[in-house]
Amino acid sequence: MRAVGLITEYNPFHNGHAYHVEQARQCSGADVVVAVMGGHFLQRGEPAMVDKWARTRMALSAGVDVVVELPFPWGCNSAPHFAAGALEILNAFSPQLDCFCFGSESGKLQELQHLAAAMTTLEAEKQGGATHFRRAQNYPSARQQQLERRSHESPAVGADASGKVALNAPNNILALAYLRALAAAAHMSLQPLTITRIGGSFHAHRPLTEHIASATAVRQMFSVDEDITPYVPPTSASVLREARATGYLCDMQRWFMLVAGNCLGAAATQIYQYQPGLHERILQAALQAKTYAELVEGVKAKHLTRTRVQRLLCYTTLGVTTAEMEPQLRGGVPFIPLLGASAKGEMFLRQCRKGMDIPLSGNFSRLNAFLKRHYRTRPARLEQAQRLLELQKRTTRMYTLLLPGWNGVSRHLDYYCDPLRPDSPLSAQP
Repeated sequence: MRAVGLITEYNPFHNGHAYHVEQARQCSGADVVVAVMGGHFLQRGEPAMVDKWARTRMALSAGVDVVVELPFPWGCNSAPHFAAGALEILNAFSPQLDCFCFGSESGKLQELQHLAAAMTTLEAEKQGGATHFRRAQNYPSARQQQLERRSHESPAVGADASGKVALNAPNNILALAYLRALAAAAHMSLQPLTITRIGGSFHAHRPLTEHIASATAVRQMFSVDEDITPYVPPTSASVLREARATGYLCDMQRWFMLVAGNCLGAAATQIYQYQPGLHERILQAALQAKTYAELVEGVKAKHLTRTRVQRLLCYTTLGVTTAEMEPQLRGGVPFIPLLGASAKGEMFLRQCRKGMDIPLSGNFSRLNAFLKRHYRTRPARLEQAQRLLELQKRTTRMYTLLLPGWNGVSRHLDYYCDPLRPDSPLSAQP
C-alpha cells in the first residue's frame, strides 16, 4: 500500500480540508492518506478549539486513514521547526509513504521551489538576518524586502507578473518551509506535491464562497452560534456541537486568565525564545489587558509578529524552557503519538511498524516501557524521549484547564485515550 502525507492542524476540519484530502489522494495515486496533526497547542501559539482526539475523529470520518501527532516542540513553533518535525515523521513511514501534498496560494511547485532556494541563499549570505532588529523591523518583513530586491534582479525567482514575491500568504509561507526542510534533509526522498488553496484566505473571518470557509471563519461563526453546516462535513459539525453541549470546547477566556496570571507572576528567565527586556514588556501589557487579544496587541511590536507573541505567551503559560526545547529540536522526533486510524490505515501501519526507526506509540500507559526497549542501546535518545513524554503530558494537563465541562477525573488524558477507530465515541472524555 502506498501513502501520501499531509501536514495539518484541523482546527476544525472543514470542507477545504476535505478537498485537500481528495486532491492529495488523486494527484499522488496513493491508497492511504496519513495526516501529521498539531496537538493541543498549535503552530500559531494558541490552544486548539477542541482536543486532538475530537479533531482526529473529524479527519477519520472525512477520508484520512491515519492521524499522528506532531509533538509540541515542533507543533508549536516557527514554520522551519514545524516543517522539519512534520517531514521527519512522514519520512519515518517510508518507503510505503513516498510523497506529501500541501496547499498553497501559489499552486505552482516550481515557483515555490525557486523561492525556497532563494530564501536559503539569502540567509546564507546573512541578508535579512539579525539586522532587522536594529531597523525596528520584524524578520518576515526584512526577508520579504530582500527577496523582492532579488526578484527584480532575477524576475524568474519567485515573482509574479508585477514583480512582487508572494511571501505574505500563510500557506505559501508554510509551503516554502516544507520545501526548504526537504532540501536540507539529504536522507529524505519524499516527493513534494502542491494544490492551489480554494476559497477564502487563511485569515478570512467570513466565508467567501458558498461551501468553503477558512478555519478562522468557521471558528468565528461557531463562537457566535452561526450555522457552520454548509462549510464543514457532518461529523465535524456533530463533534463541535457535542463539545459545546458538554463543556469540552476550549474557553478562550480561561486561556486569557491562565496566560495573564503567568505573565504577572512568572520570572520567565529560562522561558524558550525570550529576549532581554521582553519580560517587562509582557508584564506591562498584562497589567492593563482585559482580553487575550488586548494582551497580544500590547506585547506586539514592529520587530515581533503577532504569531511570535502568541507563541511566547504560550511558552510562558506552559512553563516551557530553553533547556526543554532545544535538545528536542536538535535530536529530532523520538516517538510518534498515534491518534487514530481507519481499517485501511491499520493495515498500512502493520506494513510499516517493523521498519520504523522512530517508534509509533498509542496509549501513554505503556509508552515508557516501550521506549526503554526500543532505545535500550541508545541512552541519550531514551532520555530525550522520556523528557518529551513529560512535556507532552504537561501540555495535555494544561489544556484540560480550558474545558469548562471537565468532569473531575485525572487530567492525564493521554493515559486514558486509545487511538481512535471509525466507530469510537465522538468525545475523548474518559
